[in-house]
Amino acid sequence: MSRDPSATHSLRPTRPLAAPEKSPSTSSTSGFSPACQEPRGSTADARHWGHATLAGRHVLVAGAGVTGKSIVPVLLEQGARVTVTDSDAGRLAELEGFGAELVPGLSEPPDGVELVVTSPGWKPTSPLLVAAAGAGIEVIGDVELAWRVGQLRDRPPVWLAITGTNGKTTTVGMLESILVAAGVDAVACGNVGFAVLDAVRAGHEVLAVELSSYQLHWSSTLAPHASVVLNLAEDHLDWHGSMEEYAAAKGRVHAHSRNVVHNLGEEWSARLADEHAPADARRVAFGMDTPRPGELGIVEDLLVDRAFVADPATSADELGTLADVRPAGPHNVSNALAAAALARAYGVSGEDVAKGLREYRPAPHRAEEIGEIDGVRYINDSKATNPHAASGSLRAHLNVVWIAGGQLKGTSVDELVASIAGRLRGVVLFGVDSPVIAAAVARHAPDVPVNSLLPGDDDLMTAAVKAARALARPGDVVLLAPAAASLDMFSSYGARGDAFASAVRVLRDGAGETSDGG
Repeated sequence: MSRDPSATHSLRPTRPLAAPEKSPSTSSTSGFSPACQEPRGSTADARHWGHATLAGRHVLVAGAGVTGKSIVPVLLEQGARVTVTDSDAGRLAELEGFGAELVPGLSEPPDGVELVVTSPGWKPTSPLLVAAAGAGIEVIGDVELAWRVGQLRDRPPVWLAITGTNGKTTTVGMLESILVAAGVDAVACGNVGFAVLDAVRAGHEVLAVELSSYQLHWSSTLAPHASVVLNLAEDHLDWHGSMEEYAAAKGRVHAHSRNVVHNLGEEWSARLADEHAPADARRVAFGMDTPRPGELGIVEDLLVDRAFVADPATSADELGTLADVRPAGPHNVSNALAAAALARAYGVSGEDVAKGLREYRPAPHRAEEIGEIDGVRYINDSKATNPHAASGSLRAHLNVVWIAGGQLKGTSVDELVASIAGRLRGVVLFGVDSPVIAAAVARHAPDVPVNSLLPGDDDLMTAAVKAARALARPGDVVLLAPAAASLDMFSSYGARGDAFASAVRVLRDGAGETSDGG
């Protein structure tokens, strides 16, 4: 979207504007929606479904993994009779003593089951879930359960919800940091390792929630105070079946939201906001250019808000500088603006947004610089598990030796390779779908050298780092941004990133010893 350059200088804020106080009676033409307002239509649903209704009812939990372990105690606390099923008898055994009935390998709900709560990994096509739907039994996920349980509290927690294909974890971390800087009792939860059910039970005031498409698929009454779909690209199509179904799941985050935020630079983000936002929701956008009224954006080196201010037509609020955003790179500036929009929707001041961004520390495996050897920087972005995420990481650097490969899960890499071909110094590939990436490089960057490693290599990551070093020149970046999942070679993207970091450190120590000896 183009902007009038002449507007840039006049919009430079001279001072931050005060955020309105949050109180039950607050209303404001500036668009701040008090956090303590009751979310639309949710309380009645939750109370209808609440403690008295669940007591004595038979609930089936599908899956005994990490999510199942957080679901079972909550249901038992509500007085439900709980049965748990899983194909893995070992996982089921870990739930012995909880007070639930454990039944391995169910393919249909037992007689009398009135509700199924599924773990997010279970596909909608799973025989058990298909049978439940066919029998007219409601199927929900852990996020929907957490929402309903939270609404039963005297002061339900406020949900600020983030989804998208990429950038979710970074944005949630930034949002948590901003809220904590403002003195809010807030926690990052959901698809970031701290189960949202556990966060609700802990009694936090505000939840910065990362939501996956799997979790949203099974949510129906979730009504966050503010929501954003950061972006959307092909991913998890093996689970959803099509891009349309994947997009529909993501769009559910907006269905009952009070403040619907979208990314001006992402067509799918705007489209899902248009398609799923309630008619009376406040609409806010953010982008990488000079903001118009109702938007957050960039003016010179400043992050600027023209949405949550007293007069968006004539005023703007400073939210920090580009230097406050870490890791650097346009994609993370975009993430920071998204986090700021959700925080501002809750009523956080511009000063606290800036403070929170400065204090944010990225999680491991997300554009994490491991070290520098002979003028070449080595960066671990193992979290880039699909082409869209890898694109953002690659675009942050001018000259890159790219380490990539793994499980593409049916996604295409042609658009990615074509868009970053001019940045590639060389490519090192491994994993089951490395031939697909190699073919794309041959089509779109035929002059770029490619080293495809063989599956039989004993220490594949060490071989990859050594091969990348041979292709790199001083001033280059060796970047692990696989564009693919890791499970064909590693237990997780974290294990993959750890292997990269270890290989770089071994290489660095060896280079240091050689240099000292010379």
